[in-house]
Order: sequence, then structure tokens, then C-alpha cells
Amino acid sequence: MSGRLVLGGAPLGQPGDVGPRLRAVMATADVLAVEDTRRLHRLAADLEVTFTGRVVTFHESVEQARLPGLLDALASGATVLLLTDAGMPSVSDPGYTLVRAAIEAGVDVTSVPGPSAVTTALAVSGLPVDRFCFEGFLPRRSGERRSTFTALADERRTMVFFESPHRLADALTDAAAVLGPDRQAAVCRELTKTYEEIRRGGLAELAAWAAEGVKGEITLVVAGAPERVVELTAAEIAAAVFAEEAAGETRKDAIRAVVTRTGLPKRTVFDAVVAAKSP
Repeated sequence: MSGRLVLGGAPLGQPGDVGPRLRAVMATADVLAVEDTRRLHRLAADLEVTFTGRVVTFHESVEQARLPGLLDALASGATVLLLTDAGMPSVSDPGYTLVRAAIEAGVDVTSVPGPSAVTTALAVSGLPVDRFCFEGFLPRRSGERRSTFTALADERRTMVFFESPHRLADALTDAAAVLGPDRQAAVCRELTKTYEEIRRGGLAELAAWAAEGVKGEITLVVAGAPERVVELTAAEIAAAVFAEEAAGETRKDAIRAVVTRTGLPKRTVFDAVVAAKSP
């Protein structure tokens, strides 16, 4: 019989944020695959948990090498607990490759839900959270970062990024240059920890603050793009549709393209085309 892979949500800072289920799985798991063994021992001490399972490291540089052994353990019926340093495994942390391999091998994959820097930062940011996207770590180089922000310039959802403290000021400067200095954002530093700090404001204002130096783990939340207000006459709308048709699009696809580009209601675009075709 195959075993079970359990993804454990580790605390972001406060050990008390995890519940009794994680304690129980830590104590009973046959194998504990962890990003950092020192953090495992510290967490076990904080939670007053004694684990008897075999401990193996599972971080980016050994992830591929560890897969065969962990899959063998799962195939033999073992319960494998995967723990990263903080938050949920595989969310910009090691784990995705093991999850995919376990699923493909027919192994049961489950989780002990726990803290997440992404949703925690969203909740305290003060920005809209009804729709959001997570973009992971920003590129290290300024040119690549600006390209990333350019691609996201029209994203309407609130965006969440991870960033290192020593690159934060430059990242905020690039964001302000592309998205605008007044685009609202929140820098969430050391979430749930002793020196937690949430700094809110425009991108340029936050960049100036970060230039003085920032320490700790950073989650950056940036407001989505404001709704575009496009002012076009009916004749201009129809002309845009006809231009799409002249380029080879069908009438239906041409209308869809103009709706997407302008943000105008489909009925408005359709009526403009009908009016332009009427004698």
C-alpha cells in the first residue's frame, strides 16, 4: 500500500500559530522532509513535540536528488511530512516537484493547513482582496523587474510579491517608474514576528522609506490597475472594429478585441457597429 504525503504549514514567526494537528503529524510521521533541520529542531522544542521519524533535508539544491528516496518511502506505506521554513510548502518554496511526483505515483497528497505570508499580507494590507494574484519573487535585475511590472501594468487584481530586503528599495523604485508613483502598496515586514511592521502608501513614498534600509522577510502587496475610462465616439468605436476586420478578424472576434482593448461594454461596441452600417 502507498503511504501519504502531508504538506505542513509552518509558522511564519509565532509557534503558537500552528494547531494540534501539525504537532500530531510531526510526532507520528515516518519521515520528516524539511528545508532546514535546525529550524525543525527549534520548532519541535517550541511546540514541545518529540518526533521519532527519520529526518531528511529537502531544499532547492537537493530537491531532485531526494525524490527517489522519498517516493520509495511513500511506496512502502510511510507517512512523509514536508515542512519548509515558513508557510505552506511549494508556494515559492520547495515541494512542487515532490507533490507532482507523488500524484503521478498514485500517492495520497494532503495538507495540514497553516500560515501563509501571501494571504496574511493581503489581509493586513488595506488593499482590495476580493481578487488577487501571487507573482512570487521579483527578478533580481532592474531591467527584468521593469519588464515584469510592464506586463502587469493593466492587471486589475491586487498583486502580491516576495522580495529580499536589500533589493526592496530598487524594486519599489522600478514599480513606481512603471506603475506610477502614487499606485498604492503595502510593505509587510516580519509578519507575525516581534518586529512586525506594515508600511502603506504610494510606491514612490515607500521607495524613499526603503532607501534608508530595511531588514527582515518582505511581502509586497500592490494595488491593481484602476479601471480605464475610454472616451470614444460611436464612429471611432466602429472604425476600430472595421480595422480589426480589415486585418483578417471575423466580426465577432473584431468586436471582442475592441472590447478587451478599450474596456467598453460589448453592447456599446456592437451598437456602434450596427449604427455605422445603417443607411
